[in-house]
Amino acid sequence: MGPSGGLYGCDDPQCWMAVLGCYKEAVRAKEGKSRKLVALDAWYQEELPVSIRERKEKYLTRDELVKLMEWKLVRGKFRPRLQHLVATNPEELVKQCTAAAFSLLPNVEAAITELSQLKAVGPATASAILAAGAPETIAFMADEAVAAVPDLPVLQYTLKHYILYLDKIRACAKRLNQVDASSEWTPHQIEMCLWTWTVAQKLCPTVLPPLSWKAPKAREGAEDVRLSKKRKASIH
Repeated sequence: MGPSGGLYGCDDPQCWMAVLGCYKEAVRAKEGKSRKLVALDAWYQEELPVSIRERKEKYLTRDELVKLMEWKLVRGKFRPRLQHLVATNPEELVKQCTAAAFSLLPNVEAAITELSQLKAVGPATASAILAAGAPETIAFMADEAVAAVPDLPVLQYTLKHYILYLDKIRACAKRLNQVDASSEWTPHQIEMCLWTWTVAQKLCPTVLPPLSWKAPKAREGAEDVRLSKKRKASIH
């Protein structure tokens, strides 16, 4: 894929890693005068996933859902009505629906449908919930990340559109993993990179690395990479 594909069309994992390294700079640039996003993003990316993993079964509390919505709205388009609505969800319903949704994975459609029972939770917010607890499977449907994926229809906040987007994100992760034996790219990491690329291009373009569309030379041959991954899989 040529330069028209932007970052998504780049097959060099080193470029992607460099963009991922710019993520926090893009968050700081996006924060502006709000003075909220940096702290909220650190909570979503670092603290919330740990809290979810440490539970016997994965779920979110009502307070976590409310804070996740605040993160999503501060990071993207602020819609005060959604913040009010999500806070009206009862604690037990939040725990029940989020636990059920995580248990339904890898059936993404079923998991998002389960989460849609919660007030103010559509496919985009549902994807943020699932990505916090299953980043190896799910990517958050951020507007900026969606905008960086070529050949998608006009953005609609529907389950159908999310699945089209997720399929593209997973295909990209698979492509990078085929040429990068040292890393294991996840859908959530791909989404973070695409968000960074879109935001930084507008707010802090000088931090971004130049892109390369030449197939990178892997440290191992393609067959060696496949064998290496098979050996790793057999250990677990």
